Amino acid sequence: MEKNNSILKNPLTRLGYETEDILAEGEFGAVLASSGVGKTALLVQLALNTLLRSKNVLHISLDDPVNKVGLWYEEVFQNLVQQCNVKPATPVWETILPHRFIMTFKVEEFSPPKLEERLNDLTQQGIFFPQMAIIDGLPFVESVRNPLSELKILAKANSMSVWFTVRSHRHEKPGPDGMPSLFSHVADLFEAVIQIHPEGNETHIRALKGNKAEAGPPLILDPSTMLMKNSEE
Repeated sequence: MEKNNSILKNPLTRLGYETEDILAEGEFGAVLASSGVGKTALLVQLALNTLLRSKNVLHISLDDPVNKVGLWYEEVFQNLVQQCNVKPATPVWETILPHRFIMTFKVEEFSPPKLEERLNDLTQQGIFFPQMAIIDGLPFVESVRNPLSELKILAKANSMSVWFTVRSHRHEKPGPDGMPSLFSHVADLFEAVIQIHPEGNETHIRALKGNKAEAGPPLILDPSTMLMKNSEE
């Protein structure tokens, strides 16, 4: 089995983030985009990068069933190994599966206490110990601040970082802090914020918060593979 450097490297470091993980334990990251632009695909790529470094990822979906989330991973993984020319791919895939756990909730039934209960079931029985979590589909309404604050405490207690998808509106004007207005009231809870936005015929990815260094060439989302790449590639 061979994992080359390109498949192990987190593409978001090209945006000026200093480390492969981007987030430390207890920290929050957000991917902002309008519906259908590629939020989940980007986070699945981040998750695969983490999995390939033998770290545990808990994927929490509030929109899709387990089998659909699994298909996302398989599709993005196949595109990734083809892009990076990793052969054979099957042994690599089999080594990362034990590091991934998919959990689903109905949106109206999701809450920090219920997540804590499910997490305790996993950890106390020695089934799974997540180091990174993805929460996909949480509505960022006005009342979301208190649940997010509770989730922040839960993440720190479980020594994991958490990434969220945030649905924004294509023509929404940014606030004084550069964030979409629907997100501004909770932006202080997040250490990293990434936005996906159409620009001409391309879909650009940019860092709104958390990057420490000057970024390189613009990063775009390839519509044919849903993978991140430099615009000059």
